[in-house]
Amino acid sequence: MIVETGHYALVLALALALVQAVLPLWGVLRRDGALMAIAAPAAVTQFIFLAVSFAALTHAHVVSDFSVLNVIENSHSLKPMIYKISGVWGNHEGSMLLWVLILGLFGAMVALFSRMMPDDLRAAVLSTQAWLGSAFILFILLTSNPFARVSPAPLEGRDLNPILQDPGLAIHPPLLYVGYVGFSIVFSFAAGALICGRIDAAWARFARPWTLLAWIFLTLGIAMGSYWAYYTLGWGGFWFWDPVENASLMPWLAGTALLHSIVVMEKRDALKIWTIFLAILAFSLSLLGTFLVRSGVLTSVHAFASDPQRGVFILAILVFFIGGALGLFAWRASALKSGGIFAPISREGALVANNLLLTTSCATVFVGTLYPLALEALTGEKISVGAPFFNLTFGPIIAPVFLLMPIGQVLAWKRGDLIGAMQRLIIAAVAALAATRVLAAMHGEPVVALIGSGVATWLIVGSFVEVFGRVFSSGASLVVMFARGVGLPRSAWGTAFAHAGFGVTLLGLAATGWGVEKITTIKAGDVIELGPWQVAVQSLDTRPGPNFRANIAPSLIMSGGVAIATIEPARRYYPSRQMSTTEAGIATIGLGQVYVSLSGENPDGSLDARLYWKPLVALIWLGALIMGFGGALSLSDRRLRMGVARRAKAAAVAAQPAE
Repeated sequence: MIVETGHYALVLALALALVQAVLPLWGVLRRDGALMAIAAPAAVTQFIFLAVSFAALTHAHVVSDFSVLNVIENSHSLKPMIYKISGVWGNHEGSMLLWVLILGLFGAMVALFSRMMPDDLRAAVLSTQAWLGSAFILFILLTSNPFARVSPAPLEGRDLNPILQDPGLAIHPPLLYVGYVGFSIVFSFAAGALICGRIDAAWARFARPWTLLAWIFLTLGIAMGSYWAYYTLGWGGFWFWDPVENASLMPWLAGTALLHSIVVMEKRDALKIWTIFLAILAFSLSLLGTFLVRSGVLTSVHAFASDPQRGVFILAILVFFIGGALGLFAWRASALKSGGIFAPISREGALVANNLLLTTSCATVFVGTLYPLALEALTGEKISVGAPFFNLTFGPIIAPVFLLMPIGQVLAWKRGDLIGAMQRLIIAAVAALAATRVLAAMHGEPVVALIGSGVATWLIVGSFVEVFGRVFSSGASLVVMFARGVGLPRSAWGTAFAHAGFGVTLLGLAATGWGVEKITTIKAGDVIELGPWQVAVQSLDTRPGPNFRANIAPSLIMSGGVAIATIEPARRYYPSRQMSTTEAGIATIGLGQVYVSLSGENPDGSLDARLYWKPLVALIWLGALIMGFGGALSLSDRRLRMGVARRAKAAAVAAQPAE
């Protein structure tokens, strides 16, 4: 009965989404306040029905209801509870239900927390969001029903894909989806602005917090996915330029450009075309990622094995919404005036350069990802575009962004002084040179690692030059300087931390050049030299798990004969799926990691293994956390609260609606 309740709730959510999509939009066009007022309660109620539907599917997984096909194919009665719950979205049907749940959540949040918005804009935004919700709920009901029953019910399920039986499944997809789907509300804001003709600084102020929220979660989601792949897949890497990895990187690049562009639009009433276009682009790339994962057009460790009919449905959604948004964009093009004027050497000019570099790098990833698919569809020829292409094209385009970020922060709005800005950044340049000299003495070449570490140091130190310049001054007491620091807008500190986080991640990436790798066979008693450490294999054991059995190699990480850490790399076999997975043994020493991964078992009982020493590798993910912290700090700024200041409301209400 609970399963049927969930299915019925999903149908009711579709009905409410259609009401929310049609009536408020009609009210906007007719200037009918009563119809526009329907949007907010409909959005909240729709989310409630979606939450009921999702809870019903979760209950079916938790109690192992094997009369439900989705539970049969993705669960097992012996599976640990955390994987029963996270397994709800570890498949196509459940993940799409999570997708629409988050879509509904954002609509409900706008309904509840954006009451200061003009009524017509709020109704248009919620209507657009409902059109998106209607399309995806209809997609689920017609092609991906998670509540389908089977009779008779089997006694046991087929278990979840072993690669997904990891705590990362409980963290990575929800974070990533909030980021992906978060850009849907920004897309809805752009469409609402185009419908209502409210394309101004007040609109940018309303939309900016939602953009920042989506960017924070997408940043953390990508970082978590990178770390999950790093310790689970066993190949020792954290980024493979896999097409689905690229599908998450592209909206992040567009969203980062949007975040900077919307600041200029808010403060200077400029870059309107850039801002609206990037708002459309960011979510369009999120839809593209959804299509790639679920269409069956590519083979990826991340992709769901779905039939092509689902891909055609999602492609139709993609074409309809992107085409419709671009049509609105063209219709309102004449209203997108340039706004504030600024000199090329200014903070606005630096942000324009930032947008150009980020969108160009996004285009590079787009071409490298889709060109092989297009070529195969048109000619049947199969080619592979991998890391060498992206490293040689994406790297040189994105590198200037790291160099320009500190400069842009210290330039003045409207007209800046480049020489004065460089003088203020001398301390960052000196720190970069000093770091390069120290690291060269410690590790030596390669040159690329030294250059990367120097640029990273320049970025980390340079990110705080502007805020420290506003806090510290000669002759001021510590009390005064502390008061200045506390009095600075949180968004200023947030920007500094977010930019510094980029630098920390870059430093971790640069340090991979000093890593050590060994591929060998191991047996009990072996001691393997690995950079400055020794890996002593204690034994080779076989242990049972709840739904697997594992070969384990308990090992000590030693320095000068003294044990400093213990690891247990393992190779697991899941009988239900007849699949094996790797559980890397990782010891974090300072900011570096010793990494041991097992593969095949040999006739003599020894195991094949990969061993790595990765200095400073933890900085890659620590930098992402710092970026997320910076974003959250900015989001907490009272000037960016989603309720929006009363003066913005007064200005927006005073403006006459466009004809």
